[in-house]
Amino acid sequence: MVRPRALLLAPLLFLLLMVAGPVLRLAWEGMALPVGGVWPGADAPPESWGPDGDAPLTAWGVWQDAHLRLRLLWSLAQAGISTALTLLLGLPVAWVLARFRFAGRLWVLRLLMLPFVVPTLVAALGVLALWGPGGHWSQPLGLELEDSPWLLIIGNLFFNLCLVVRAATDALGQVSASRLAAARTLGATPWRAFWRVEWPAIRLAVASALCLVFLYCFAGMGLALVLGGQQWATAEVEIYTLVAHELRLADASALALWTLALGAVVAGVHALLARRLAQPRRADRVPLRPLSGWHANLAVAAALLVLGVVSVAPLLATVVWALADLPALWAVWSAPETLDALWNTTRFSGMALVAATALGLCQGLAVFHWRGVRRVAVLVQASTFVPFVVSPVAVAFGLLLLYPEWTASLVLLVAAYTLLAYPFVGQHVANALAGLPPQWAQAARTLGASPWRVFVRVTLPLVAPALRRGMAFAAATALGEFAVSLFLSRPEWTTLTTLIYQHLSRPGAANLHAAHALSLLLMLLALGVFLALDAGTQPEKDAHA
Repeated sequence: MVRPRALLLAPLLFLLLMVAGPVLRLAWEGMALPVGGVWPGADAPPESWGPDGDAPLTAWGVWQDAHLRLRLLWSLAQAGISTALTLLLGLPVAWVLARFRFAGRLWVLRLLMLPFVVPTLVAALGVLALWGPGGHWSQPLGLELEDSPWLLIIGNLFFNLCLVVRAATDALGQVSASRLAAARTLGATPWRAFWRVEWPAIRLAVASALCLVFLYCFAGMGLALVLGGQQWATAEVEIYTLVAHELRLADASALALWTLALGAVVAGVHALLARRLAQPRRADRVPLRPLSGWHANLAVAAALLVLGVVSVAPLLATVVWALADLPALWAVWSAPETLDALWNTTRFSGMALVAATALGLCQGLAVFHWRGVRRVAVLVQASTFVPFVVSPVAVAFGLLLLYPEWTASLVLLVAAYTLLAYPFVGQHVANALAGLPPQWAQAARTLGASPWRVFVRVTLPLVAPALRRGMAFAAATALGEFAVSLFLSRPEWTTLTTLIYQHLSRPGAANLHAAHALSLLLMLLALGVFLALDAGTQPEKDAHA
């Protein structure tokens, strides 16, 4: 019988092979070759080593190369701008959701999960349908955002606004009602009460969410590749370009190391904040207020408008664009290349989901059983978030370097999908186990049940809803994966995401409509799988229920 604490060995070994090894190999390659180097064995003349025939630079020369430096600085800038905008828009929306009771409020809270289920390219197509050339909104307003950075910023807002809103709403639900009432009794205005009572109570949770927003914007590739174009390409897109099109290995390695290092700094800040967030839920939470007066109604209407414009409208735009020509839609869906891509997407994601479920269960059980050992518990909990904070592009590139004999192999591709998916299962299982009454398992053991029988007959049925929800998020992640597929798949392994990108790369209205049609198919597939796995599970309990 495997000891529960030994279950940690499986996810740790997986992280060693899929994250630590590739990152170390990437570091070795980046430090070993000068910037401007090429793939080992390539017959490249010296003049191809660097720009304008310059001598090769060291790996630290990323900051001396004007082009690469610009990519890194723009990556930081767009992530910072997106993070600031999510805070400015998300905090007022969260306050409204946390303080007012109105019809449909619980549905709004549940819809905050929608961006986490929708694949990246679907969101990118939705942004283009609204704000791109001939978009539903850009054309009437006379806006031309095609060659501007705003398309990427809008795409970042779509994915990350709901993250800040959800985190801030939950945190505001834990504000002490007695302290807030005392401040108002002493004559504090609502604005002053917020800054002196509510903001100090929620700032750690909001700062932690903002760290994740910055990481997602900084390390994201799909949105930047589609919405940024060549002029506003981020470091992640530049790494892909250097590897796939220019074969400049050393440049890509050095750039990937810097993205990992900068991302690690933000991830470290997030980890420190997360440790300080662990606290019991308050019993004297602020009750919801009914809507009374035009101020409250206007605040709720404005909050719903922000969520609708940023998080719902892009998806509706994709649906409208795809359904505008039903015969063409059916022609795209029934095309042999689409059916092949659909089959590849479902089978790769299915295999990854099975592996992610097994690894996630091991991770969740290990987190639960190591919770009593403080230092180990912190490390175990941190290992759950490693796949969230590393760059998929950098990891995929490192996998190519570390395992050249497995390049374009099914095993490596499914393993990379699993790496991005299993943390959802592990985190949901760990949270569910932490909420179980310990006496239930103890009673089963007292009656003579073996540890395995206790797990199968008692523990697993109790955590099954959380397990299924984690599987739902894992499946949605695998179905919409794009960056890993670009690096590790074969031409005959085209998935729906890569097929969408192929159509976007070709000129013509027919290809644009085909991309929208495929986006609708992918969105329906992801939402269908998510709802099928999540059906029957209880929604997360509202803080004011």
